[in-house]
Amino acid sequence: MGRIIFYEERNFQGRSYECSSDCTDIHMHLSRCNSCRVENGCFVVYDRPNFVGNQVFLRRGEYSDFQRMGSMMGMMGMAMMDTVRSCRMIPMHRGQFRIRMYERENFGGKMQELMEDCESLQDRYYMSDCQSCNVMDGHWLLFEQPNYRGRMTYVRPGEYRNLRDMGMSNMTRISSIRRIMDIC
Repeated sequence: MGRIIFYEERNFQGRSYECSSDCTDIHMHLSRCNSCRVENGCFVVYDRPNFVGNQVFLRRGEYSDFQRMGSMMGMMGMAMMDTVRSCRMIPMHRGQFRIRMYERENFGGKMQELMEDCESLQDRYYMSDCQSCNVMDGHWLLFEQPNYRGRMTYVRPGEYRNLRDMGMSNMTRISSIRRIMDIC
């Protein structure tokens, strides 16, 4: 079971709110959120309510200042955040991982099925872009740049007909993909 504690001020000061599941709007509990501790599990935090906007992946650890999140160790995704407005707990997944990536929206164009991480979709599969996907098994992070860098988005089992319409904060392309496993 995951557990994250949000604090109104930097360096774990001020009022706090403890969460063990998804939260659509942290500001219902705190006036602002500037730091957090992940005590168990993994979470994706968003800078807007309802799981939209810039996203940052957090695993067990302390995050003392969201304004400096992009340079902190142990995180994936380089989005800069002033605050956190919503969070999603990533459930543990034991089993196989499978995702189908499509070059065009609505599952059009070239398709590749992946069961492992891929540092560069263009280099390995000659895919110019990825605009839709179908997650059959597991939880994945999609990155804007090769080698798991740049802005990222989290996808869980389901169909994603247009990745650009998911509130992914102006992510221009998907270049690399990583399974969420053994890191939570």
